[in-house]
Amino acid sequence: MRIWRNTRWDALLLAFGVAQFGATLWLATRWGNAPVPERIGGFALLVVMMAYNIIVVSHLFTHVAWFVSPRLNGLASMLNSVNIGQSVQVYEFTHVRNHHRYNNDAKGEDGTTRDTSSTYRDGRDGDHAPLLPYAFGGALASLADRGHELLAATRLWRVGANERSLLAQAARGPARRARELRQVQLDRMAHCLALAVFALISWSWALECYLPAFYLALTLVNVQNYYRHYGARPGDRAADSVSYYGRLYNLITFNDGYHQEHHLSPAMHWSQMPAVRERHRAALDRSGRVISPVPAMVGFLYHRRPLLHRDALVAPPGPE
Repeated sequence: MRIWRNTRWDALLLAFGVAQFGATLWLATRWGNAPVPERIGGFALLVVMMAYNIIVVSHLFTHVAWFVSPRLNGLASMLNSVNIGQSVQVYEFTHVRNHHRYNNDAKGEDGTTRDTSSTYRDGRDGDHAPLLPYAFGGALASLADRGHELLAATRLWRVGANERSLLAQAARGPARRARELRQVQLDRMAHCLALAVFALISWSWALECYLPAFYLALTLVNVQNYYRHYGARPGDRAADSVSYYGRLYNLITFNDGYHQEHHLSPAMHWSQMPAVRERHRAALDRSGRVISPVPAMVGFLYHRRPLLHRDALVAPPGPE
């Protein structure tokens, strides 16, 4: 009987999710009697696990589900909804169906972007938004959204009529739409019940460690997204993102560095990203795109980064 939709290597992603859940429970039980160095180390571990899961594990799952069985995919979605503090199904709505539809677009004539996570959304004069408001302010907004989702417990975590953006992004076919909205409900239920368990184990850990770690992880995810697109040329399918080809990084992140290639073929499995690069090599080479010498998380170290997005802001010279 076939279990894995694409490759058994996806079992490594599942294993990380299971290990993260176990480690989170263990950290909660240790908090009360743990010395300060252990608390600091546990906090850092939690931040890294959450950020890695959002950037790599759940991100890849939303694009290409791991299992043949819809039921197993639903269970994996619930597991990682606990791990990333939000519904993985909603992550698919906002990331796959919004970000990868509009690809970090610049502002249009209406004065805003269609990509709700676009780095240009709160920028001025056609430029990116400043990093700190984008990273920290965006994380705060995400935290507020998660708080509103917790209140959905009053309707058994179903998507409410007031959540128009989620309803608009759900599938149009009635059967698939019902299944996706049901998955949002199950994801939220799993997340809320897990939070209750965490609080019962150690309410001080939940408030002093989990909540700040979650906020910091969201901030790091925003930094990652910012430098995945900073300096790229919006609207250019071959240059609207930034790739990094370091072997070690791409080994431990399942080719996360191939971000331009991921923009070109978002439905392609992570193992195929090098092949996507080869397939489009001529167009990519002609584009003059940004290739970073460092991973996106530390993209601020790339001081000589080309700013291709500013090309369109420079008016052509008039006739003499």
